[in-house]
Amino acid sequence: MDERIVVAGAALWHGGRLLAARRSAPADLAGRWELPGGKVEPGESGEAAVVRELREELGVDAEAGPRVPGEWPLRPPHVLHVWTARLRPGSPAPAPLQDHDELRWLAPAEVWDVDWLDPDVPAVREVLAHVGHSPTRT
Repeated sequence: MDERIVVAGAALWHGGRLLAARRSAPADLAGRWELPGGKVEPGESGEAAVVRELREELGVDAEAGPRVPGEWPLRPPHVLHVWTARLRPGSPAPAPLQDHDELRWLAPAEVWDVDWLDPDVPAVREVLAHVGHSPTRT
C-alpha cells in the first residue's frame, strides 16, 4: 500500500511563538496537542495543502514556507511532513474551527508544556531545531 502524506501547517510562527492545537476529536486523540494540518488531497502540493488546511481548520490566511526536513510515521499508511508557515498580513486571528477546542501560541520555552501527540513530538523537535531553538524536551 502506498503511503499517504499528511501535512501539518505546523511551524506556524507569529511573534516568535509556535501555534499548537488541542484535539477535540476523535475521542482517542482528544485533549492532546498537535501541529495543525491535515491530509494532502490527490494532485495537491504539500504547500497548497498547508494553506488550505490552515484556512479550513483555523480560519486563517497563511503562506507556506520551506519544508522542515524529515518525515514521521503516523497510523499506516500515513506519514507526516511539516512546512513552516506564517500568517499573511490582515489575516484574522486563528480560531479552532474543526477537530480542535483550544489553540495556544507557545514561546520556545513553553513548547513542552503541552501534551503533544506522540507522532508530533519528533516533528516538533525538528521544527525547533530548524528555526534555531533548542529541540530538547524539558
